[in-house]
Amino acid sequence: MNAPPAIRVMVIDDSSVVRQLMQQLLAQTADIRVIGTAPDPVFALRKMHQEWPDVILLDIEMPRMDGITFLRQIMATRPTPVIMCSARAGDSSQVAAEALAAGAVSVIARPQLGVREFLQEAVVELASAIRTAMQAGPGSRNGGVATPALTRSVPQLSRLSPVKAASREILHDAGWTSGLQRYTADAVLNPPGPEDGYRPPTARVVAIGASTGGPQALEQVLGRLDRRCPGIVVVQHMPQRFTRSFAERLHRLSGAEVKEAEHLDVILPGRVLIAPGGKHLVVRRDGLQYYVETLEGPLVSRHKPSVDVLFRSLAKAAGSNAVGIIMTGMGDDGARGMREMADCGAATYAQDEASSVVFGMPKEAIHMGGVGDVLPLDNISAVIEKYASRESQ
Repeated sequence: MNAPPAIRVMVIDDSSVVRQLMQQLLAQTADIRVIGTAPDPVFALRKMHQEWPDVILLDIEMPRMDGITFLRQIMATRPTPVIMCSARAGDSSQVAAEALAAGAVSVIARPQLGVREFLQEAVVELASAIRTAMQAGPGSRNGGVATPALTRSVPQLSRLSPVKAASREILHDAGWTSGLQRYTADAVLNPPGPEDGYRPPTARVVAIGASTGGPQALEQVLGRLDRRCPGIVVVQHMPQRFTRSFAERLHRLSGAEVKEAEHLDVILPGRVLIAPGGKHLVVRRDGLQYYVETLEGPLVSRHKPSVDVLFRSLAKAAGSNAVGIIMTGMGDDGARGMREMADCGAATYAQDEASSVVFGMPKEAIHMGGVGDVLPLDNISAVIEKYASRESQ
């Protein structure tokens, strides 16, 4: 059997020492190949048009164009997994939070001094971050294909017709997807059964899943809601150390209560629970009341928290009382879970292509056959509000 092709990496950093070190250290890994280095994004693009990388290692402060601006442009034109690696990206740094909001897969904070020693010690973690980023990406390998020039404006994308896709069988194979060697939601909880389709009427519960571009999209959606909204649970792919501050920011912007979910938190109207980074968020039911559990476990669909886990748990707990919304994001996390929600009678929606930073997750959910309607970002808040009470249905 032939070995899979090496992960192609572009290193963009204005420090010649960092570029040289990363190239030397990553050359020691058989499955990673540095295809080029560049001191700034403008110079990097000339090389990238010849062979597009699978993963980009990107500094923040550089001449001619800063890393955050370049990251936003990459996500707007040709979404590619990006790891930010910078001395300005401390764990509590606003810059780090901004990078994640702009679509970075992960952020690595390197020290101002002792960079050589740090990179030599962190090469294993860096290689692991590159592999994880590769898994989270679109998965295309179009090396040598010319790409459109990056511009300051976001190109107009074709709008997807909101037509439900044909049925597609969902395969569960001992908790992991054959060939991809990754865990499915089976690793955390059993698939929904026939008994999960109909549930006695209760208040609606809305589940939202998002990834790349999600922070800004959630700010817009939740910023338009107040305490009359239905109970909402959210998975936004984000590292553990950032989800609490992200929830706090959303709380300041929203008229609803927004908080990082804690184990056994009750889902209530007017409350939004954000899944904590590094843990799966699961919805349970006790009589007519819903609550959440935060669980350990493996990465599911290459993420923890996983949208697939959240959606499946809500399908099982709430059935036709559930509402699922899948928003902008790279990859396919949530596609299977949304199909399971739809099969259990839930109302399901996907953000449209034109308003998505990356149309990966919504597109895969549509292809899986679990999306009932496709909406622009501007309409999602209004859809959530209509489920605030059953009388409005």
